Amino acid sequence: MPEPTKKDETPNGQPEESVAPDSNGAPQLPEISLEVSPPPEDANSIKKLSVELPNDSVPVPAMGRKDSVWSLGEGQGPEELDKPIDNPPLSTLLIESPQSATVFVGGDITFVAKVEAKDLLRKPTIKWFKGKWMDLASKTGKHLQLKETFDRLTKVHTFEMHIIKAKENYAGNYRCEVTYKDKFDSCSFDLEVKEAEQSSGQSIDIRSAFKRREPKQQDDTPEVDVWEILKNARPDQYEKIAFMYGITDLRGLLKRMKKIPKEEKKSEAFAKKLDPAYQVDKGGKIRLVVDLADPTVELKWYKNGQEIRPSPKYIFEHKGTQRIMVINNCTTNDDAAYSVAAGDEKCTTELFVKELPVKVVKGIEPVKTTVNERIELECEVSEEGAQVKWMKNGVEVPTGVRSRYRVKCEGTKHFLVIDDASREDTGTYSIMATGGTSEAHVQVDLKPLKIYQDLQDMTVKLGQPIKLHCEIYPGNVPGRWYRNGQLIQPNDRINIIHRNKVHRLEIETSSLHDAGDYTFVPEGYSQSLSAKIHIIDPPRVHLESLNFPDNTVTIVAGNKLRLEIPISGEPAPRVVWMKGERVILESGHRVRAETYGDQTSLTIEVTEREDSGNYKIVLQNEAGEATASVRIKVVDIPDPPEAPLVPVVGGDWCSMTWEPPKYDGGSPILGYFIERKKKQSSRWMRLNFDLIKELSFEPKKMIEGVPYEVRIFAVNAIGVSKPSEPSKAFTPLAVTSEPTMLVVDDVTDTTVTVKWRPPETIGAAGLDGYLVEYCIEGADDWVVSNKELTEKTKYTITGLTPGCKILVRVKAINAAGASAPRTLQHSVLVKEVIEPPKIRVPRHLKQTYTRKVGEAVNLVVPFLGKPRPKVTWLKEGKPIEPTHVSIRNTDCDSIIFIRKAERSHSGKYEMTVQVENHVDTAILDIQIVDLPGPPVSVTIEDVWGGNVALVWTPPKDNGNAPITGYTIQKADKKTMEWYTCIEHYHRTCITITELVVGNEYFFRIFSENMCGLSETATQTKKSALIVKEGMQVKTPEYSDHDFKEAPKFTQPLINTFAIAGYNATLNCSVRANPRPKVIWMKNKIAIIDDPRYRMFSNQGVCTLEIRKPSPYDGGMYTCKAINDLGEAQVDCKLEVKGGFTFFELMQRGVPLHLIDKYMNEAKIVEQEK
Repeated sequence: MPEPTKKDETPNGQPEESVAPDSNGAPQLPEISLEVSPPPEDANSIKKLSVELPNDSVPVPAMGRKDSVWSLGEGQGPEELDKPIDNPPLSTLLIESPQSATVFVGGDITFVAKVEAKDLLRKPTIKWFKGKWMDLASKTGKHLQLKETFDRLTKVHTFEMHIIKAKENYAGNYRCEVTYKDKFDSCSFDLEVKEAEQSSGQSIDIRSAFKRREPKQQDDTPEVDVWEILKNARPDQYEKIAFMYGITDLRGLLKRMKKIPKEEKKSEAFAKKLDPAYQVDKGGKIRLVVDLADPTVELKWYKNGQEIRPSPKYIFEHKGTQRIMVINNCTTNDDAAYSVAAGDEKCTTELFVKELPVKVVKGIEPVKTTVNERIELECEVSEEGAQVKWMKNGVEVPTGVRSRYRVKCEGTKHFLVIDDASREDTGTYSIMATGGTSEAHVQVDLKPLKIYQDLQDMTVKLGQPIKLHCEIYPGNVPGRWYRNGQLIQPNDRINIIHRNKVHRLEIETSSLHDAGDYTFVPEGYSQSLSAKIHIIDPPRVHLESLNFPDNTVTIVAGNKLRLEIPISGEPAPRVVWMKGERVILESGHRVRAETYGDQTSLTIEVTEREDSGNYKIVLQNEAGEATASVRIKVVDIPDPPEAPLVPVVGGDWCSMTWEPPKYDGGSPILGYFIERKKKQSSRWMRLNFDLIKELSFEPKKMIEGVPYEVRIFAVNAIGVSKPSEPSKAFTPLAVTSEPTMLVVDDVTDTTVTVKWRPPETIGAAGLDGYLVEYCIEGADDWVVSNKELTEKTKYTITGLTPGCKILVRVKAINAAGASAPRTLQHSVLVKEVIEPPKIRVPRHLKQTYTRKVGEAVNLVVPFLGKPRPKVTWLKEGKPIEPTHVSIRNTDCDSIIFIRKAERSHSGKYEMTVQVENHVDTAILDIQIVDLPGPPVSVTIEDVWGGNVALVWTPPKDNGNAPITGYTIQKADKKTMEWYTCIEHYHRTCITITELVVGNEYFFRIFSENMCGLSETATQTKKSALIVKEGMQVKTPEYSDHDFKEAPKFTQPLINTFAIAGYNATLNCSVRANPRPKVIWMKNKIAIIDDPRYRMFSNQGVCTLEIRKPSPYDGGMYTCKAINDLGEAQVDCKLEVKGGFTFFELMQRGVPLHLIDKYMNEAKIVEQEK
């Protein structure tokens, strides 16, 4: 930013504007000018700062800078204003830029900028500026409007700036800036405002339109001294002060302020202080002089805060008011901060000691030598004890304790010494001093190699030591040993020795891996020494690695045998396999011998019993011969045993025996497995999972009457033999168990009746009948009562003598014989006994028995008595009409049955049981209940506020059950939709609250007993109008339209086809008022409580859903609607395609007679097809 310049004033006091054309000939914009009054000499006078901004323009050099508006930030000082400012990266966003234009005073003009939004995720940000800093977003109003639109088709943002009724001061330069994330674009344009009646040369003042308006102050208010405020303020307050006093060019103002000399406070102790800094050459002398205002003041000198005492180096002198400190022979240690204190005052200075450059007087000379020689590089410098730095190829030479390099200094001479030179020491060495450098090249070459003794080829037996020896010159040259090109590293087995000219490689115990080409390479030379080592080893067969006892290999017949035996020998031996005198060849088909490297193998693809025997292995090579033998044993499963014998058969068991197999397969028999099967079946079942070592077994848990067969398996260590031939078929049979629960049922003077239950176990032979026997007490002769078997479990023994005592027993007879007898525990006296009658009333009948109207009543009352009692029933003391109530009596109970109960069936029923002169009675109380009737009347007792008091009379008909409560509902007269206010209410009066003001309500009440709510409700004849308190509105009476209508179907049922197993629906619509009762029927029979059907009714639409229908569900369906005005019905036919089996229909719970009917119809349809 250019420095602010003071403008010249014209004689009339107006500032003169000078506009110079730029390189293109266009007039430049007027610059910002500051009129600054420098501080006057009088401190009490007021300083004045005035800033003019003609046409709100900016200096031309400031164009293009992002910080066109002054902004320093927090804590920025004036010295930071000249730092360069980075501009953000520019990216073109505008596809249409606003253009410069001209408008007349009072006219309107619009500037348009467009941005394409195809690659933008959100709306870009746009700002409109006038001049360089004025943001027009805060100036919108009557004369300036900003508008934004977005076209979704073209995806273009349009930004408009409207200037309405332009004024002269609106003219000037404008700028439009668009930003989106890291993208930025801007465009400048000019607005020219023309005045038709006035000359164009008149000065235009646009500052009044955009600058901050401040209330005018009185002329007598003094102007503020901005200079003084800025000088006393902190840097972070500069922007706030500039904004408060309207300063626009803050940077130029701060630069001016920086150039104003600061007033220094006059010192009272010093007439002349130390200079800010002093400089002296190293080794020179310096004088520090101060002049005191008061010579009597005590003076102290300090160096870096430490007081300086007089010495030969520091000499203090007094000359009048001057105090002098002389520093002799200055060194770098004297480069420090010095201060002098006189009383409470202090002044400081800095002393800089300048070192003289150290020059190289005599440079380094080049050196060429061989390895292991001593190298000494010498250099002489101009100053004794100077610090120098030795370098090798541009890198500083390490000079530590363990370094190969030694550095020494003798006066002005410096030396770099390398005691034992190597080829790595070759390079360019240099020495660096402060005043110059010197370098030289050092070349270290190898000494010529001489071989005194070369390596010799060797042949060594395996396990013997190997020693390689050579001698070379020079003797101190190290070397590396290689085997087959691989570097050999010393270890516990390999030892590498170097003594002077001798190099040795020693291996304590040789191995096969040690054979190969050995090479010794002296380090740094291209020559090498070579020798070959050949390892030989006698052949050996390693049978111990097989881990076979007695070198015997056991194999199961039929399996593949591959016997791999490790062998060794160097060179590789020749292998021969032999069985007896026969040599096994490698080309054999089933049996062959193969050798691979360090092992040989014998392969038998499918082993046989003949393969058993001794096999011999012969190995030969140049180091010797070796033999070994292996025995192969082929084992197999045993032969099957002979067919087993079954000597004994029981009811569910048998006994079987067998003989061992003739051949055990070369391995002892471990046991046997037994299997059995039914003769008609082919499925064998194993009877034992643990081996049986004996030669007999008893199979159990067999089914009586079923023929069985058994067979045997022999087992050895190899496996299970084939099964034996099955035994001869046998059938288990057994008699039944004894009859159970034998008791005396009845006794007369000549007969005894007994009864029993069948045996618990009947068996496969079945049950042919029962045999009843008796004997006179005290005798042992049993008499058969029934000559022929009886199949019944009850029998009467006749022809007995009255007064005698007998014992009775019963046997069960089948094909296997008679079972064990079941005998009475006590003897029976042949004499009839009278038992008084006794009615055993069930517990639920001892209380009032309640049923709803229409339900069935079926009561069973048991009783006792002998002989058979006489039973009579009375209702309220009168005989029961058999047409209303059905009664059936047996020997032990009486049943009272009512198919469809009515309220007239309620009452007390008396049951009488009589045996001769003995009588027993019981009373049953039956109550048939029904839904109650509605209340007799409902009256609106009072209406106040949002409350209505209701009173009603209990119903005349309580349904033969106590009234348990009432349900109160309300309905708005406009909609007549009923809503429940309260349920289960016990009293006959209630107050309904929270009614809406302005609505008119009707009320109705249902009665409730144990059966439920009454079918109808009693409604209030009059309505209750809820009026606002203090207002009474008389509503005219209107006659209500009668919307009552008999049922009428507006949409009938349609004949439908359904798929078996998939839900089907039947739909129709009906119109009626009051709401009708809808009944669905199938084949003229009402559908009630059937889980396979679901019925819906919503807004007059009636729906019947049939879940997973079957062909049985086909037929004629009827929908019937009934209300008080009449009834109507519609029919349709439903056919179900796809059928079900008899079992599926049984699972679905279809009655048997309907299944039979359906199956017959299906057969007829198939015959017709």
